[in-house]
Amino acid sequence: MKPQALRIYAGPAARARLRERGLRAEEVRVVPAAAAGPKGLVLHPLDRFLFGHWLAHGTQPVHLLGASIGAWRMTSACLPDADAALAQMAHDYIHQRYEHPPNKMPAPSHVSEVFGALVNERFGHRSAEILGHPRFRLHLFTSRGRHWLLRREGRWRTPLGCVGAFAANAVSRGALGAWLERVVFHDARTPSLPLQLQDFRTQRVALGAHNFCAALLASCSIPFALDAVHDIPGAPPGAYWDGGITDYHLHLDYASMDEGLVLYPHFQRQIIPGYLDTLLPRRRHPDDRLANVVVLAPDPDWVRRALPYGKLPDLDDFKAYAGDLQGRIAVWSRAVTESQRLAEDFDAVLRQGPFDALPLE
Repeated sequence: MKPQALRIYAGPAARARLRERGLRAEEVRVVPAAAAGPKGLVLHPLDRFLFGHWLAHGTQPVHLLGASIGAWRMTSACLPDADAALAQMAHDYIHQRYEHPPNKMPAPSHVSEVFGALVNERFGHRSAEILGHPRFRLHLFTSRGRHWLLRREGRWRTPLGCVGAFAANAVSRGALGAWLERVVFHDARTPSLPLQLQDFRTQRVALGAHNFCAALLASCSIPFALDAVHDIPGAPPGAYWDGGITDYHLHLDYASMDEGLVLYPHFQRQIIPGYLDTLLPRRRHPDDRLANVVVLAPDPDWVRRALPYGKLPDLDDFKAYAGDLQGRIAVWSRAVTESQRLAEDFDAVLRQGPFDALPLE
């Protein structure tokens, strides 16, 4: 059966393996989860199928990499009942509610307070379960300010620092490292990923009960929408923001892995390195680092046909429905319901055995 909603793209090495023997759970070594806010909701039914059922049957360690909403998704997947935890995560995300004056966005401090309380409620007493998962190894990506303008959050420092970071990134991604660095909070059992992180300035910090909620909150802290998280225990001092700034879609050197495949549930075909690269078309193209990556993404034509208003949920919906909470909840809930088709299509593909994927382009 040809999938109607799902499209599967793969790098050259992964395509050859899929043509030879299909996709097997025991060959998956890494699962990335991108930033981009509500767009990740379209992957909810697929997440529940993957982590609650299909991947649960393997025996090998699987590294789960997440930034922003991806960090929230992957954290939920590491709980003992992943299916139920992911269902709770989607409900919490869809029903977010913040107080704000008419026609204005809520204050970042208020959003951080409300969301931080939710993170503590859901995960504060469960970090040992998450970090003790028998097979999954969690890695939360954050962005830490390095330039003096971004080392602490401030009314004028942060906007100026973001302008400087944008200008540096326009010159080269490496130049961005003078302003921001990638800090990966990881499962203490695996101090390093099974792939190289030499593409960008990186530090690693072990996760534990003392810093788990702070690291997760930081990974989700979009500048100007939430406050930065300062001085996370066990980590270098400073201000920490959303992991999507440095690693929007986690475009990493997956080809440096010794074995296995990268299975990437994503909301689009393109894998963009950092958030500041979204306006730079030259950084949207795949390269050799994605040779062993398999991307599961919704078909753009299906999105236009099936989802409300013909688009993925996105951050603009917070403004569009600023005075209509129930309207936003209804639209996002329908998008999640319609996206069940992605999980059904993926299940059908797995059952058919070897298949050919579309090339990553």
